[in-house]
Amino acid sequence: MADRSGLLILVGAATPPGRLAAALATAAEAARAGHPDIAVDILNLADAPVETCDGRPLDAYGQPTREAVARIDRAAAVLIGAPVYRASYPGVLKNLLDVTPVEALQNKPVGIVAMGGSPHHYLGVDTQLRQVLGWFGALVAPTSVYLTSGDFRDGQLASETARGDLAALSETLITLSARIDPASLGPLPLAAKLT
Repeated sequence: MADRSGLLILVGAATPPGRLAAALATAAEAARAGHPDIAVDILNLADAPVETCDGRPLDAYGQPTREAVARIDRAAAVLIGAPVYRASYPGVLKNLLDVTPVEALQNKPVGIVAMGGSPHHYLGVDTQLRQVLGWFGALVAPTSVYLTSGDFRDGQLASETARGDLAALSETLITLSARIDPASLGPLPLAAKLT
């Protein structure tokens, strides 16, 4: 496992950068403004050609896939953003998580940002992604941020409430990563015991 530092913001959609990417860029700006000494990295799955998970060991995948996983592993905290697709999160994000070893997210602070067409879908991403992150043994922030089209104007995040929520979630992840020693947390998640 690499030395962990900084905040990785993961745009978990294969579509060209749009409103979700703009919102997560706002979260990155807030994190950089509040912590200029912390590296903030953005991994957009629309730009990262991650190979389909087929059971190979990680070192058998191509360089772009290995690098995407390495960026997750190197981060001290991860903010994952995903749109609601078919009452869940996109397959491209699940595919990346399927390739990612347990140790890359184990005991790591992780936050969830979901985006849907209306407030009625707010649990679609949160509940399912939270369960997968629990399998990794990630330290998932207790609350998430949910965005709808009403939070945007001309493709940019316009809602001050949403901006504040994204900044607060980013701050929570940075604070947790600075205060928690991952080595002191246990027990291991079941997934780590089986590998």
